[in-house]
Amino acid sequence: MNIDYQEILDEIYQEIKPFKGEGEVADYISELANIDPDKYGISLHCFDDQEYALGDSREKFSIQSISKVLTLSLAVSQMGDRIWDRVDVEPSGDPFNSLVQLEYERGIPRNPLINAGAIVVADVLISILDNPKDDLLRFVRSICGNDGIDFNPKVADSEKATGYRNAALAHMLRSFDNIKNDVDTVLDFYFHQCSLEMTCQELSRTFLLFANHGASYESGEQLLSKRLTKRINAIMQTCGFYDEAGEFSFRVGLPGKSGVGGGIVAIYPQQYSVAVWSPRLNPKGNSVLGMKSLELLTTKTGLSIF
Repeated sequence: MNIDYQEILDEIYQEIKPFKGEGEVADYISELANIDPDKYGISLHCFDDQEYALGDSREKFSIQSISKVLTLSLAVSQMGDRIWDRVDVEPSGDPFNSLVQLEYERGIPRNPLINAGAIVVADVLISILDNPKDDLLRFVRSICGNDGIDFNPKVADSEKATGYRNAALAHMLRSFDNIKNDVDTVLDFYFHQCSLEMTCQELSRTFLLFANHGASYESGEQLLSKRLTKRINAIMQTCGFYDEAGEFSFRVGLPGKSGVGGGIVAIYPQQYSVAVWSPRLNPKGNSVLGMKSLELLTTKTGLSIF
């Protein structure tokens, strides 16, 4: 099927304009509150090495919870299925920072893409890596093929200054013996992973890994087994959008992950990876224009995994 993706992206941009003022930025993280709320970028990378983009697609932004897919991938690449002894794979149905759910389930987070689950994954990485921050950067840079990807220390410090609920989650996990390392060390790593900055172009290129059965699009190296990649894609499909994952599956029909920095990334296996950024969020914490853009993308192309 011959699809003119650039024409479709142009159409999408025109059709989302009436919704540009909807939503609010994540101002509970002070550095994110300083972002121009009307920024918008989108980048789509196809398997024929073509990129289609518009708007602010080459401006860096904080990927926030999208990083949870990358830390999970690094963890499973190192320890395989043993990771599932410490974190479950079920949709949460509750807010991403719920203390009640963690208490009810006795310290086993519902999935690795909510905050408690990602904190456990951070603890795992600290236990198995010599230099967790450097090793994470090296992993992400190798997938993307770009050595310029880095943390934003101002964002990390901003999250640390206001991360009381994440600290509460970490201490509760520790009380259930599901955190093995020093809590402050784990939180420092977690806040840094969330502060990763990427452009839509870099993000879409990075997530080609998950559209390519775990093989690097840059080198062809099998970084994740096909089996584990299938597992991660399934978790993105069912858990990637907090307690709005069902809505995203219903409207878009692709595996993906959002972040409160306003980014969303999604994949169509063996076809493309797409990243969109717009900082205004709906009440569930997902980008208003990002959700609408990807719904229009799969509607106009007629392509989803369903």
